[in-house]
This record gives sequence, structure tokens and C-alpha cells, in this order.
Amino acid sequence: MEGRRHFFVRIIQGVHGLIGATLAFVVGGAAVAPSFTRRQSSWLSAADVAGLEEGVPKTVTLRVARNDGATEVVDRKIVYLVKEGTSVRALDSTCTHLGCRTRYNAEAKRIECPCHGGMYDATGKVIGGPPPNPLQTLRAKIEDDRVMVEV
Repeated sequence: MEGRRHFFVRIIQGVHGLIGATLAFVVGGAAVAPSFTRRQSSWLSAADVAGLEEGVPKTVTLRVARNDGATEVVDRKIVYLVKEGTSVRALDSTCTHLGCRTRYNAEAKRIECPCHGGMYDATGKVIGGPPPNPLQTLRAKIEDDRVMVEV
């Protein structure tokens, strides 16, 4: 009697283990799978080169369309465009400290984060406050007198 009970306990434990492993595989796969998908980037027209001042960040809002299931969602991405000679630098406006949106202070000639006092120069380099890294630089190019930004 004891042997048969021990046998059935082992069978039930094995079934529970199999169910747990299957559930971990399915949930783990659903959580990790998006990181393996290839993100498709696109170039968006941001501004006319003639409208940019040398070394002065210009705030531009880009509309980024993406598929979200059966619908298309339009996200807004705010970037700074900084003319540097014959090229243009594109900076993400998200503070590298905690992700707040920064703003350009024309009087102080710097980019500031209103959340915790982070400060950046016109090239995105940290000049004060808690941000650990400079603003993220996005790829930019000039085509037919238009600034194109890769998002």
C-alpha cells in the first residue's frame, strides 16, 4: 500500500513540474520575445536647414507612426536640432537622469531638465546636475535642404 501511494505522489509531482516548466516557458517567452524582434527605423523630415541658427538648439516635434496590433498609433518624439557648420546634430529631449522631458533655455543658452535640475550644453553634454550621461544623439542627415532624423 505504501509503495503504491509513493508511486502516485511521484506521478503527481512530475505532472506539477511539467505544468510549471511549460508555464515558465510560455510566460518567459512572451516577456523576452520583444527584445529579439528587429526594430525597424525610419527617416523623418524634421526641419529646413535654413531655419536653424548656428549652435542654437531648435525644438522639433516628430510624429512617429507605429503598428499596435490592428491599429496604427502616432507617437510624438521631441528632438533638438543643432546646426554645426554644414552638418546638423539631432538630440533626444529625454533627460538621461530619470527620463523627464528637457527644454531649451535661450537666456542661459543651455538645455535644462525641470525635474531635478539637470543641465546640458547645446551639444548635449552634461554641464550640471544629476544626469549620468549626455543626451542621446540621433542619426541625422541633410537631403535637399531638409534635415532628416532617424527614429
